Amino acid sequence: MAKLMQEVYYFLFRLVGFLPRKQKLVMFESFSGKQYSCNPRAIYEYMLEQEPEYTLLWSVNPRHTKLFEEHGVPYVTRFSVKWLFTMGRAKYWISNSRLPLELPKPAKTVYVQTWHGTPLKKLGVDIDEVHMPGQTTEQYKADFVREAAKWDYLIAPNAYSSEIFRSAFGYTGAMIESGYPRNDVLFSPNKEQLIADIRRKLAIPDGKRVVLYAPTWRDNDFYKMGEYKFDLKFDVAQMKERFGEDVVLLVRMHYLVAEQFDFAQYGDFIRDASAYDDIRDLYLVSDVLITDYSSVFFDYANLDRPMIFFTYDLAEYRDTLRGFYFDFEKNAPGPLVETNEQLMDEIAATLEQPAQSHRQFFQQFCEWENGHAAEKTVKIVFKK
Repeated sequence: MAKLMQEVYYFLFRLVGFLPRKQKLVMFESFSGKQYSCNPRAIYEYMLEQEPEYTLLWSVNPRHTKLFEEHGVPYVTRFSVKWLFTMGRAKYWISNSRLPLELPKPAKTVYVQTWHGTPLKKLGVDIDEVHMPGQTTEQYKADFVREAAKWDYLIAPNAYSSEIFRSAFGYTGAMIESGYPRNDVLFSPNKEQLIADIRRKLAIPDGKRVVLYAPTWRDNDFYKMGEYKFDLKFDVAQMKERFGEDVVLLVRMHYLVAEQFDFAQYGDFIRDASAYDDIRDLYLVSDVLITDYSSVFFDYANLDRPMIFFTYDLAEYRDTLRGFYFDFEKNAPGPLVETNEQLMDEIAATLEQPAQSHRQFFQQFCEWENGHAAEKTVKIVFKK
């Protein structure tokens, strides 16, 4: 019955798509309607200030509407009757991840795909073998190409990504070579005030430094499709004992990870920031980033702050699960460590003597970033 209802909904959506476009209506969506974040948020906030003649609405998963209400952001509940007629008639769609494959894009709607990261790990068509639940390798690749055929624009954060995106997505449309709008805030002239405000919001005591742990997900470690497992591979108690007097640890899980962590026993030392609105704020307040193969390190590089790569499963991830686009061990902008003890020692060394600047990495992957990516994107898409 559910499948039949879905088919009827998409059929009606297709019919609505033949109605005239609402020329000034822009629909935004981030991570399948679960977040108010990333490139769509940055473009939305720029347009809110600079393009008041447009009607800006968000497409929101019904379980995540409270977040948008708290921010006072206008939204339409995903797959509701109202969504059918707003999404179905909007002139512009702006999303950072794939929309449902069965959702037909009206011929005169402009679909801007911002994507959500510079790729280290192989993507889409470039993945040799898919290890995700409910997906064959052939179908996964075919679905990516079908989805990319709907995009009218795709944003690239750097020249490296621009080339890879065409291959990985089978994309042949217009590329906006702007840098990532979500990184504009990292160049804000009010950055110091923003940092002070975010520290207060997170209740970070004055004088304490902030370490951010933001890992990615593992394709083969899952509960079901779209919900992935994750275990912390370091000793939180030991970390607190060594650094708790001077450090606050923020843990930010990937949006596909379903784990709920209980850190109450560690007091104020550690905070689960997985549900925090937007990781850009966490970048700003962090003195050190710990990650693995997540694309967060490409964005964080704009701040020219130290990074540590906790790659306890490097061989499996590199050789079996995904594969990399470049020699990660050689070119990572920070040390790679594989054990808990190595991680602890590297944190201590970094806090005592921050790492040297990785200028070559910055020039390759952050060359387009200058705080004006949202502006450039809007000018191209809306023909200003």
